[in-house]
Amino acid sequence: MKKDLLLKQKATLFTLLICFLIFSVPPALQAAKISGLVFATRINISFRNESLINAVRRLEEKSKAEFAYDPKVLETETGTTGELSFSNERLDVILNKLLAATPVRFKEEHEGIITLYRPVPSARKQEEGRINGTVTDEKGEPLPGASIRIEELKRGVVSDARGKFSLSAPAGVYSVVISYVSYEPKRLTGIKAATGAATTINAALKPAAGSLNEVVVVGYGTQKRENLTGAVDQVSSEVLTNRPVSNITQGLQGYLPNLNIVPLDGKPIQSPAMNIRGVTSIGQGGNALVLIDGVEGDPSRINPNDIESVSVLKDAASAAIYGARGAFGVVLITTKSPSKDRMAINYSFNQAIKSPTAVPEFVTNGYQFAKMFNEAWSAWNDYSQTPQNVNKTVKFSQEYLAELKRRDENPNLPKVEVNSNGEYVYYGNTDWYKELYKDHNNAMDHNLSFSGSSGKADFYVSGRFYDQKGLFRYNSDDYKSYNLRAKGSLQLLPWLRMTNNADYSSVSYFNPLNVGEGGGIWRNIADEGHTIAPMFNPDGTLTYSAAYTVGDFWYGRNGIDMDKRVFRNTTAFSTQFFNNQLRLKGDFTFQNTDNDDDQRRVQVPYSRKPGVIEYVGTNTNDLQFTNRTTRYLATNIYGEFEPKIGKDHYLKVLAGFNNEQSTYKGTRVLRNGLIFEGAKDINLALGQSTTTGGGWDQWVVRGGFYRLNYGYKDRYLVELNGRYDGSSKFPSNERYAFFPSVSAGWRISNEPFWKISPSFISDLKVRASYGSLGNGNIDSYTYMEKFSITQSGRILNGTRPQKTEQPNILPDGLTWETSTTQNVGIDLGLLSNRLSFSGDAYVRKTTDMFTIGMTLPAVFGSDPPKGNYADLRTTGWEASLSWRDQFNLASKPMHYNIRLTMADYQAEITKYANPEKRLDDYYAGMKVGEIWGFVTDGFFLSKEDIDNSPKQVLYKASTSGQLLPGDIKFRDINGDKVIDDGNKTVSSPGDKTIIGNTTPRYTYGISLGADWQNFSFSAFFQGVGKRDWYPGPEAGMFWGQYNRPYNKIPAWQLGNIWSEDNPDAYLPRYRGYVSQNSAGELYQNQTRYLQNAAYIRLKTIQLGYTLPVSLVTRVGMNSMRLFMTGENLWSWSPLYKLTKDLDVENLGRSDAVTNPPAAGSRDPNNNNSGNGNNYPVLKSISFGLSVTL
Repeated sequence: MKKDLLLKQKATLFTLLICFLIFSVPPALQAAKISGLVFATRINISFRNESLINAVRRLEEKSKAEFAYDPKVLETETGTTGELSFSNERLDVILNKLLAATPVRFKEEHEGIITLYRPVPSARKQEEGRINGTVTDEKGEPLPGASIRIEELKRGVVSDARGKFSLSAPAGVYSVVISYVSYEPKRLTGIKAATGAATTINAALKPAAGSLNEVVVVGYGTQKRENLTGAVDQVSSEVLTNRPVSNITQGLQGYLPNLNIVPLDGKPIQSPAMNIRGVTSIGQGGNALVLIDGVEGDPSRINPNDIESVSVLKDAASAAIYGARGAFGVVLITTKSPSKDRMAINYSFNQAIKSPTAVPEFVTNGYQFAKMFNEAWSAWNDYSQTPQNVNKTVKFSQEYLAELKRRDENPNLPKVEVNSNGEYVYYGNTDWYKELYKDHNNAMDHNLSFSGSSGKADFYVSGRFYDQKGLFRYNSDDYKSYNLRAKGSLQLLPWLRMTNNADYSSVSYFNPLNVGEGGGIWRNIADEGHTIAPMFNPDGTLTYSAAYTVGDFWYGRNGIDMDKRVFRNTTAFSTQFFNNQLRLKGDFTFQNTDNDDDQRRVQVPYSRKPGVIEYVGTNTNDLQFTNRTTRYLATNIYGEFEPKIGKDHYLKVLAGFNNEQSTYKGTRVLRNGLIFEGAKDINLALGQSTTTGGGWDQWVVRGGFYRLNYGYKDRYLVELNGRYDGSSKFPSNERYAFFPSVSAGWRISNEPFWKISPSFISDLKVRASYGSLGNGNIDSYTYMEKFSITQSGRILNGTRPQKTEQPNILPDGLTWETSTTQNVGIDLGLLSNRLSFSGDAYVRKTTDMFTIGMTLPAVFGSDPPKGNYADLRTTGWEASLSWRDQFNLASKPMHYNIRLTMADYQAEITKYANPEKRLDDYYAGMKVGEIWGFVTDGFFLSKEDIDNSPKQVLYKASTSGQLLPGDIKFRDINGDKVIDDGNKTVSSPGDKTIIGNTTPRYTYGISLGADWQNFSFSAFFQGVGKRDWYPGPEAGMFWGQYNRPYNKIPAWQLGNIWSEDNPDAYLPRYRGYVSQNSAGELYQNQTRYLQNAAYIRLKTIQLGYTLPVSLVTRVGMNSMRLFMTGENLWSWSPLYKLTKDLDVENLGRSDAVTNPPAAGSRDPNNNNSGNGNNYPVLKSISFGLSVTL
């Protein structure tokens, strides 16, 4: 199947090239003036006896070139142009003829500027003065290529390799602007140029990264941080720079408090949803709305290196402007803008070596495995019988066990024999996980970007290729992604600017399949990957165990080729009037998303007898093609009015309109009977079973919005937001709703009575907000009766007839879920803002949640209808503390910073259609995530102890329920001498009580950074302070043979199993099925085996070195940086005291790619809170470089 990828990759590259040509050539041609091609511009123009200055002005406008000249020089030329006409003529030819009769000459200066000047005779050169100087960075290193411009003269130069520059200027006083890529520009005023004299100025530029902390991206605009009244947080691109991550969700985890990103597993294709401030809705759910440059997009498809900043709007007041789409917060991703003043070319590369953070260690001795299997199986059957098979693939007997022991004692005996029946018999010691995984895999990341500006036009073009090889030893998964972005703008008129932002992304992923049991490879290894069976028979064929498990991968025929392609183009305009007090903006976006999955399943051959081939997967041998296409259109038009009404008052009003439409279409076709295993055409499947399916969906959201900001003397701040929203997902009488919000701030430190020195308390602001938003996240046609039309499974008259199922009952009065948030916050700056603190506390109430109604009698004849039946209350807080300072080290400044973040939340159901408060469903008063279970009182010590203890009538220790010493004893909480769960209600739970909660509490992050000379260092730790995890019934990597007696045996269990000689062991008497069977005693949530899954992880650490400018400029570069980055290199958890077989971040359900959770699925009891059967989380070390030209 991997051969298919080659063709798809070639097609993808061709598409990328076409996309690049279409969207990058126009802005690149406009900006070509930068590269010295400005004179090659061809235009049509005529002059009829015009003055020279008017002719030059017309020529400048027509050619779109930028001219620099002293108007007085041209005005002194009193002659006219005469009659001149040019057709498709070069600009330099036109200038030569236009200026031929004058003493004025022209030349090209830096960045394509054409300078007009009158040569000065040597006797008059002393009439002009010079402005000289040096441009350096904050460390004193020279900055070559910095732009120095005299504003009044439109005259400029660039600094040389030593950072020095020299400009001539007539006598006068000027403003000089000095700028450099990635540094804050500096404007120097009052610079005097004296006749025949030189003035020296030196400028040290500061890095521009800090400016992101002053201006924050908010809905439809930006605001100064000091003026924010809502709960908004932001990080810059630094957190994603030069990190070997496949997408930004992996890179953002933990950096922003209460932006909750939980990885589903370690597969590179995974893109977990972004949650803001915890549980949002138990009905339709609700994740953060993610906007890329103002338009909804998939964050996993964006190039991390294109990102300039990420803002998070947390409270209703901040997100209200986005209405129903932003009910539970908004994440705003802003991509990089073109470089100003100069062209920049940047290339970066890194190569990563990745390996699993946790590889399970199992018992790999065949005899020990068989002996413990025999014990576990026999004990579950009350020792009344012994096993005859190890599940499906290996026959078993007590004689076979004895032979295993003999061969274990004599390792020179063969591991495979053929018995008298002509069947293979195995005596192996196979580590199936080493057969499954390689020790490591590789990933590489290439990035290239071009950026520049010519004053009236600018452009940014970038591309990325990321390639991560798979971890499996055979038929491994393989991930590739391509990104291309072309972004440009053009100043058409002094008041009108047009922009275009196009991006294309393509992701391909091959996911191998395991057809033996139809489940994931991890579950199949647990069931059939028996230690005693080898991978291959002596004749090279697969063994029965291998064919069910890793051998399927080795055979290399089964898998899914996944291709995801997204093309998006946004065209926008912006205008300004009345000295920029009135601004109108608009944009239109088209986005097409295609997802193609090609799946092949064929039978896997194996041998149980020499020369006899059999097959696993008798229900397979099919080909399936699935296509899902979504077309998304979005239009925004809005205006801002920001009048100047005196120094004491500030007013800004924004109002606009938004329209979004999405259309989804899906098609699936499957046919069996492949005539050969490598078939790629479904016409080569000739079986009688053909299955087709599909889907179609469309929704529209439309709304008007506004925002009003008012400030008085920078002390009293008020913001009003609102949106009137309409959604096609609701019936006509409930389609529209209005969602307002208000927020206010008081900058106490600006009050006249505030006498505390700014060197101690630099800034103090308190904030508060209140607002409501609607959640329109429901299926598009919930309010309509929908008939399900399918083919019947029965054959009548030789065909399968169509059948139609009756629609579900519709609820009355279906309306919006409403999220109302109250927020209070404080921002504090101390010690000249070297120490800063920001904290927020909030209460969010989600009402009218869309859930299943009350349980109805069976005679009702249909499922209970869904409706607005439930309410939820979430409370929480978040805080961040930052310190930035410097000191001298070896007489050089050492800059360092520390940032600590922490957040917490809890959610409680306040209304639910469960008046009896049954424990198998949500109920009013329930804390979301709570775990009900028993209190473990240790193990039974003797028969007398069993007889004198409360009866465990519901929970079985074996097939017959017979209790023996070493079995688990539960505490009799209600004192009725019986261990049970009562009526399974809150008021009558029997002996159950709340023993824990799966909600991650006290999430935190620790960021460290430092730079000295040309060295830089950064590290980030992320963790969870409190979280409970009870291993699910299928958590074979935890329970081992307690799950099923033929499962793998975790090595940590050895020495931890109860026996008369080991009565204080952690685990009970050895038996199978007691964690898998719903009546088994380990299946029951209980205190003894409830795990503390809190953790701390070194998420990333990076060391970089920037080569000296004086060195890199010798080879034509502006900068070069070398770096080494580590990801997930270290972690600690209380769980690791017991076992390190499981990664503490990877405890969720099995294989979220091939087995995603069902929509609306839930587990209120947490009886299956995770099994860890997942693709491993990966750690990595990468090396790379970044070069700027």
